[in-house]
Amino acid sequence: MKSTLRIVVAGAIACAITSAANAAYPEKPVRIVVPYAPGGAVDVVARKIAQKLTEQTGNSFFVENKPGATGTIGTQQLVRSAPDGYNILALDNTYSILPFVFKKLPWDHEKALTPITIAMFAPVLVIVPANSRFKDLASLLAEARANPEKLTYGTGGQGSAPHFATEAFQQAANVKLAHIPYKGAGEAMLGLISSQIDLALVSTGSALSQLRAGKIRGLAVSGTKRLSAFPDIPTFAEAGLPEFSVSNWSGLAAPAGTPAEIVSKLHEEVRKALASPDMKEFLESLGADPGGIEPSEVKTLIREETAGWEKVSEKAGIERQ
Repeated sequence: MKSTLRIVVAGAIACAITSAANAAYPEKPVRIVVPYAPGGAVDVVARKIAQKLTEQTGNSFFVENKPGATGTIGTQQLVRSAPDGYNILALDNTYSILPFVFKKLPWDHEKALTPITIAMFAPVLVIVPANSRFKDLASLLAEARANPEKLTYGTGGQGSAPHFATEAFQQAANVKLAHIPYKGAGEAMLGLISSQIDLALVSTGSALSQLRAGKIRGLAVSGTKRLSAFPDIPTFAEAGLPEFSVSNWSGLAAPAGTPAEIVSKLHEEVRKALASPDMKEFLESLGADPGGIEPSEVKTLIREETAGWEKVSEKAGIERQ
């Protein structure tokens, strides 16, 4: 009896110490690993979130870029980090396609991460050069159906999120386009502006500045509503392609095993940040909507998207690297 009592008391003390430590979190700088180069949408949003969390908690949240291999270099480093709340990953919808880009991932895709929340949801745009003969989605699709693989689309590379999104677009529209992979998203955008390619599918954050400058034209946007900054661009449903519903998102996750109390606290702090007026204004400037969903909902989202991308990959015949 005494031995059992000692075990129970020791366990209670350990739990109390752990709870006290978690309640004081964070007590030192928190690293947010962005597995992409600086300047992209995921990086920009992560830096804004880091700024807000630093202001709210009084402790430093900082971004560390670890680009390469479609985000797997930074992600691998993160999943091997201590699950103590001081190592966080900025992840996006690309995570759901990784099992179909690579033959084998160096971590368990389903179990290696503990989701925290989604920071933003951003629509996808079909864009063409400003001088394109295509004034609407219907005319572009008519040309694509009449002349398979004649129209070209550009992406930042084979296996990138825009590559998969455009494959889904082709399947929804029953068209076949020719893929022109560039070395990066920036080069693909330049290729479109200079009419080297006919179209591209990109996130709103990647296209708004060029739309405002009049260098490109938007033919359709995913989601249920038009962009407030560009109300003349119809939704895919309005443009005659309701089957296409791909959208982009970015959020935060921690290594598996991170204490639930810390994950919960991070979730609440991000939700608080997303509710702030300056954060809402920032996301609106990207044509995005704030997230804030529960960790369990993020896990469901990733699982469902992964299953969906598997079907797209198989139908498109995308070879794993």
